[in-house]
Amino acid sequence: MLFSLLKKIDRRAAVKTVSAHCDIPCKIYDPISAQLAVLTMIRLVDLLDELTLKDKLTIKEQAQFVRLVSEKEEHGLKLKREITIIWGDYFKQPQLDQFPEIHQLTHQIMLAASAAKQHVDRELTLELLVKVNRFAEIFWTTKGVETYQANSPYPPMAAVTYPVLNKIC
Repeated sequence: MLFSLLKKIDRRAAVKTVSAHCDIPCKIYDPISAQLAVLTMIRLVDLLDELTLKDKLTIKEQAQFVRLVSEKEEHGLKLKREITIIWGDYFKQPQLDQFPEIHQLTHQIMLAASAAKQHVDRELTLELLVKVNRFAEIFWTTKGVETYQANSPYPPMAAVTYPVLNKIC
């Protein structure tokens, strides 16, 4: 019924159809969400490793283990979603010409994120961070923003690529 009413209104006062090419307002992209997701995965792996050092887990510790695995999975999915959005919505032909590796890098990130989700392996998550940092470096370079690396100020205190924002006018 509502559809019929709207159709009648549309016939009398034709409203132009509009669409957007992206999921969020144009030019609002930042790979930091993906970087935080992978840092979280590393931290969760560290916490899982601590639990596995015990001979036997209490029921409370078993529940904690399950929660940590679940959160690691969620952050892996978030990372993949954030990278996919930037890759699909932000990168256009000028950026692709500048960095033709971005397609392969994005694919490698997807594969590495899947591997990091499937295993409790710190090395896999650290390798994923390297790829996500490279993605962030490329992203910021296409915007004309310099980057630097520094260790995150919170566990796991791993190297993260950050934009130099104080030089932007």
